[in-house]
Order: sequence, then C-alpha cells, then structure tokens
Amino acid sequence: MRQLSLTEGKIGPTLVRFAVPFLLASLLQSLYGAADMFVVGRFSGAAAVSAVSTGSQVLQTVTAAVMGLCTGGTVLIAQKMGERNDEGAARAVGTMAVTFLIAGLLMVPLMLFFTPQMVSLMQAPPEAVALTRRYVSICACGVPFILGYNVTAGIFRGMGDSRTPVWFILIACVINVVCDWVLVGPFGLSAAGAALATVFAQGVSFLLSVLHMKRKGFPFPFSRRHIRVDGYSLRWILRVGTPLALQNAFISLSFLIITAIINAMGLVASAAVGVTEKLISFFMLPASSFSAATATMVAQNIGARSPRRAMQSMTTSMIFSFVIGVIVTVCSWLWPQRFTAIFTGDPAVIEAAAQFLRSYALDCVLVAFVFNLNSYFSGCGRSMITAAHNLAATFLVRIPVSWYFSRQSWATLFHMGLAAPAASLFSVIVCLIYFLYLNKQHRLYEI
Repeated sequence: MRQLSLTEGKIGPTLVRFAVPFLLASLLQSLYGAADMFVVGRFSGAAAVSAVSTGSQVLQTVTAAVMGLCTGGTVLIAQKMGERNDEGAARAVGTMAVTFLIAGLLMVPLMLFFTPQMVSLMQAPPEAVALTRRYVSICACGVPFILGYNVTAGIFRGMGDSRTPVWFILIACVINVVCDWVLVGPFGLSAAGAALATVFAQGVSFLLSVLHMKRKGFPFPFSRRHIRVDGYSLRWILRVGTPLALQNAFISLSFLIITAIINAMGLVASAAVGVTEKLISFFMLPASSFSAATATMVAQNIGARSPRRAMQSMTTSMIFSFVIGVIVTVCSWLWPQRFTAIFTGDPAVIEAAAQFLRSYALDCVLVAFVFNLNSYFSGCGRSMITAAHNLAATFLVRIPVSWYFSRQSWATLFHMGLAAPAASLFSVIVCLIYFLYLNKQHRLYEI
C-alpha cells in the first residue's frame, strides 16, 4: 500500500498530497450521486427528479451515520500508526470489519420495513410517492456495500493511504453512469433504474476493495486471530465514532425535515432543492476533503506526540478551504442559472434553484472553519464537542429558520437558503469559544 508519512516533512505539501486523493474520491462520489439526478432529469419528469432527490436524502442519512462511525476507526488506526503500535492497529482493523459486517446485515431488513414510513415523513409530492418508495427500497439492499466501502476506505486512510480508495470509487462511478444511461434511458426504468445502477456499482466497488486488501496485505502483521471484536478498540471507536455518527445522522435528518418543509411548497420547489443540494455537495468538496485529511493527519501526529504539528495541519487546511470557498461563493452569485441548468431543463426549476443556490452558497465560506475545527477536535479524540455544536446549530438554528421562512407569504427559496449559513455561523462561534477555553486552560495541546 502506498503510505504517506503524515508526521514529518513540510505541512503544506504533505497535506495537499494526502488531501487531493480525498478530493478526487469525494468528487467521484458526488458525480456518482449526481449521475442519477442528471440522467433521470434528462429522461424523466419532475416527479422522478423529486423521487431521486428525496430518496437520496434518506440514503444520505444512513451513509452519514456510517461515515461518522468509520471516522472513529480511522482515527484509532491513525493514532496506532503514529505510535508504531502494530498490534493495536491490527486489532482496530479486525474490530471494524466484524462490527460493520454485523451492522450491515441488520440494517437491510430494518430499512425495507420502514421505507413506507420514511417516505411518508418526507412528505414527498403525491406525484413522486410511488417512485420514491421504489428508489429507497432498492437502495436499501445496497446498504451493506455502503458500509463495506466506507470501512475499507477508512482503513486505508488511517494507514496513510488516501490514494487506493480513489480507484474503487472511480470504478463504481463509471459502472453507475453506464448503468444509469442504459436502465433509465433505453429501458425506461426511471428512478428505479437509477437505484439499481447505484446498488450494482456499490457492490462491485466493495468486492474489488476487499480483494485488493487481501492481495496487498497490511504494513503490519495481520492474521485471522485479529478478525474479532477487541474490547478496547470497540470502545474507542464507539467513543469517538458514536457522537460523529449521531451528529451526521441528525444533521441528515434535519435535511430530511427541511426537505419535507420545502416539499410542502410544491413540486417545483422540491425539485429545485434537490438540484441545489447536488450542486452544494460539489462545491463543498474541497473543504470536506481537506478537513477529512486533516482528521487523519492530526490523529497520526497526536499518536506520534507532535501536537503542535497537528495544530499547524488544521490551520493550513483552514486557509486552503477558505480561499476555495470564497471563489465558489462568488461564482454562485454571478452565474447561478448556469449551474442549476446542469441538472434540469425545466425553466421554473432552474430559476427556483438559482434563488436557493445564491443564499446557500454563503455556507461554503463558513464551513472552511467549521469542518477543520471539527477535524482537529475529532483527531484529538474530542468528538463530543463537534456533535454537540452541530446538533445545536441544526435544531436551534437551521430547522427553525427554514420553518419560519416557509410560513411567510413573501419568502422565497433565497430566504430558505439562508438557514444553512446561519447554522454554520452559530457553529463557528461555539467552536471558537471552546477553542479559546482549551487554550486558556492550557489544554489545547493536551494529548
């Protein structure tokens, strides 16, 4: 495996080399999801676009929770690698594999059983209800593959290898796009075809990543005796990962609530929000990729007893993310219709999505601070604060602001979009207060 030492060398170049594969993988994952929206938007109507948008939000909730738990494993592996504790790293890998295998098998029947209730809670437009149920049910069968890919990617990244996961998501992306065009286009399967393409692509990607891992091995001794649940590793993963999983799940749940609020505004508004969410997922990739790389870099340096280098990694990533966020925001204000027209040809949806994009894009600047502060705290094992402020921002700011504007006759989607940057501003303030508190208590560099 191609490992990159994160505990030595110049911080800027090291961070970029480690973060770029994160960015490529995230870009491919966004293309992966956007392919469904793009193809369905070209071959089907607004109802199918709304179904994919609403269904994707449901699946994103599950994926977000999985990624939060996986972060706990990634951070643990990174710290053990920094400590040069081979046995600890091997136990962490084995624990992740067994735990998430069991979780994946349990989640499929649960999701299938609750699909009608989830779609009902989402208040999908009447024209899109049947299509949404079909999309979610099919995608639910691919949940074990979602878990599997995120576990293998988390293991690679914890060991300092951020490149290998890119190849497997690239393969999945290509398969998904090809299958989308075939199933949604010539076969006319609409949203269901997009779901089938997604599940098939995820399955192939996961199986290939497992085969690669088995063939290449690990940079430390690993045998069958490690494929079990180690008590210490499980407790550590849950201690760091559970707050992040709950945070991600509840934030995604907030998106579901907000989507439900906007769905009540009609089919055009529902489709417009789906289009904008896809665009924002692209626009936030640099910040999320740099911050994801920062979490691993911080964890390895904490393990290597280099806390000041961990801090410098966070501030460097923050600068990169901020500059890119400003550029993205300016472009969104100048040419919003050009971006929203990528995913739909409906003039009404294009204009409505442009309104939503202009205000929502302000969040791309603020998340440069939020994401990287979160990564620093998580890399130090302080994930509880990241969960606390994100949940507070979501349920005390974002949802109430969205609900308030939805009740005003004069409000447009532009006003609805302001809820996201308002919530991020709240999080920045809380993070800075906590950061200054740790500094005052001389615990900022505490390992």
